[in-house]
Amino acid sequence: MKKLLSVLPLLALVIGIHFLTSATDTMFYLTQMTMSAYYSLLIIGLCVLMGYAGQISLGHAGFFAIGGYISAALTTHSLVPYKDSALVVFLNSAGMLMSGQDLYGGTLLVVSPWAACIVAVSTAAIIAVIIGIPVLKLKGHYLAMATLGFGIIIYRVVLALEYFGEADGISEVPAFVLIPGLSVSGNFSDRVANYYIAWGLLLVGMVLLLNLIDSRVGRALRGIHGSGEAADAMGVNTSRFKLQTFVLSAVFAAVAGVFLTHYNGGIGPSEAGVMKSVRYVAIVAVGGMAHLWGALLMGIVLNFLSLRGVFGSYDDAVFGLILILIMLFAPNGILSLNIRHRLKQLVNRGKQDREEEV
Repeated sequence: MKKLLSVLPLLALVIGIHFLTSATDTMFYLTQMTMSAYYSLLIIGLCVLMGYAGQISLGHAGFFAIGGYISAALTTHSLVPYKDSALVVFLNSAGMLMSGQDLYGGTLLVVSPWAACIVAVSTAAIIAVIIGIPVLKLKGHYLAMATLGFGIIIYRVVLALEYFGEADGISEVPAFVLIPGLSVSGNFSDRVANYYIAWGLLLVGMVLLLNLIDSRVGRALRGIHGSGEAADAMGVNTSRFKLQTFVLSAVFAAVAGVFLTHYNGGIGPSEAGVMKSVRYVAIVAVGGMAHLWGALLMGIVLNFLSLRGVFGSYDDAVFGLILILIMLFAPNGILSLNIRHRLKQLVNRGKQDREEEV
């Protein structure tokens, strides 16, 4: 209950932004705010993995792409040629398929978005288990390089397979009907509803993670981050906790990928690129690896600025520079900087210099 109350100011801010944009006729900002919320869902999941479990991942764009691509492929590729197969007949009888018409008026039989979402997120979780068991035995930069390799594999797979649209990606992804009358889509008429869907999902994610890090599991994760050997000596099953956190963060990334893909109506290979993973790590770092609220704040702000095109063609370079500067001057995140203390130090130093000159 306490954690639920802690996100109420954020909920009030979300509602306030809606009314502010409505009053100033700038509701087009809600589009970028919606997309920022989905990307921030990935960021807070990665923050728990990096900041609390102490495991660096440079492959989370891969999990985002797994969620988005699988959901997009299942909801766009027609199963009409296989309609008499046992599997398709079973899926149809189970209510997991839906029919419609393609752009040329032909019959379309595809997997329903809900079923596709379950398959996509489950696939990401299974791959996270398969990858995590061997990879999480590594430490430091060895772990970072291994997860980077995983991200590169996913990028090359989606770029090479015709099923995933190769370099063009997948377009014409249908709306994700959550309940009758409420769907995830990029339609202008659904802009406000989608804004609240995205932020509602993000708030639910925040409540879940805040409860997690304040629980026995969260204390165990902090122990692992401090010293894995000491946590082992205290009876903490470090391997199990690290793997569970890795899978949880992968699920957050995959859910974000599914919803953002249906919101955008498509997905391309750039979402699985290495620089996207670097960007996510940079945002977590600048927010503070062990500061969930800081990661959320920076996720919203930096993604919003990027989506608005503030950084122009230097977008990736800006995030690379941010990562370098944060590692050099604020390794615990920008919120850890005591700006008032630093300014006071500078003022005092100036006074001392003037006194020495006199």
